[in-house]
Amino acid sequence: MRVYGRTMVSEFLGDFIVYRNLIPMDNRIPTLEELRVKVGLTQNTTPRKSQLEYARVIVEQLKYARRIELSDAQIRRLIYIGDTPLNDGTAYENLCVVGNWPGLAFIGADKDEPTNVVTQATPHGYPFLLANRWSALRDFEKNCQERGLAIDRSTAVVIDLDKTALGARGRNDHVIDQARVQAVENTVSGLLGSDYDPKTFRAAYDTLNQLEYHSFTADNQDYLAYICLVVGSGLYPLDELLKDLESAKITSFLGFIEWIETRKRELSTALESIHADIYSAVKAGDPTPFKVFRREEFRMTVSRMGAKADEDPVEMLLQDEIVITAEIEALAMEWKERGALLFALSDKPDEASIPTEELARQGLRSIHCTETHVVGAD
Repeated sequence: MRVYGRTMVSEFLGDFIVYRNLIPMDNRIPTLEELRVKVGLTQNTTPRKSQLEYARVIVEQLKYARRIELSDAQIRRLIYIGDTPLNDGTAYENLCVVGNWPGLAFIGADKDEPTNVVTQATPHGYPFLLANRWSALRDFEKNCQERGLAIDRSTAVVIDLDKTALGARGRNDHVIDQARVQAVENTVSGLLGSDYDPKTFRAAYDTLNQLEYHSFTADNQDYLAYICLVVGSGLYPLDELLKDLESAKITSFLGFIEWIETRKRELSTALESIHADIYSAVKAGDPTPFKVFRREEFRMTVSRMGAKADEDPVEMLLQDEIVITAEIEALAMEWKERGALLFALSDKPDEASIPTEELARQGLRSIHCTETHVVGAD
């Protein structure tokens, strides 16, 4: 592995990026709210990346973005780069279906095993390459050419941001996870004050952040952070919660927070106020109800970008810093020169990706506009 200097994602993607709320960073592209009627979405719902409704919104945004850059060009094919066969594979297929485009996807992750790239297909037959090396991207365009998929002004290239362009899976993704866990811990400890017990927090987080409890937490880090806060307060000890989950006394996060609502007077004044905010957001259908935690996650994330010295060993950068994937950056720059449309998706909440006005005044910038090192295979 080697370092290829410093840059920021916006250097090759500009502001053609949407975070979870589907509000493009480039304000010339319509937002989810502006497209609801056109794509047939009901009010007060924000589709997630693997849903067909999400693809309907993104396809419209891609078309607008194409017209902004090249008014006389039309998208005729789709290239997708991601890191998970299920989530990214589904998003890729949905975009092809909704846009009525042929396509090819590259799903990558560095793994400690012999190099292997296999061709697979989505349920509806859209091909993708599953690779255990990000360096295999260097041969990806040859695969595109063999399938008649020229990468030019008629091509939309959709790039997943988290654990793909930034913090590549299997290579550097653990630093993204560390930033999030640190944000949860900082938030919980700050709210509990002297009542905070790191062992209690760690036990709750490590236990409930497992696949077997996803039906309870909905694999939602806001929910998990709130649960850890309640467990840490002593109102609902972990052993009691686990027993209630096993006996099905509690079966969902909504049931959990409704139970807390009946006993909120037992919380401290500060915790009762936080609970009220989160409870109100959950009832309103907000998938990111723990705003304080997510803003802390933003701070912890950007603090791990570009923080190391240029002369630090590449192993140290990969261990401690969220870096840009060199193989993706190189291809993106080349494809952009040819006129291809580059557009990025992030499932990270906007609150964890964009600074508040106060943080912006302190010099912090959105994740895609924050400089960091570029690291890739030799």
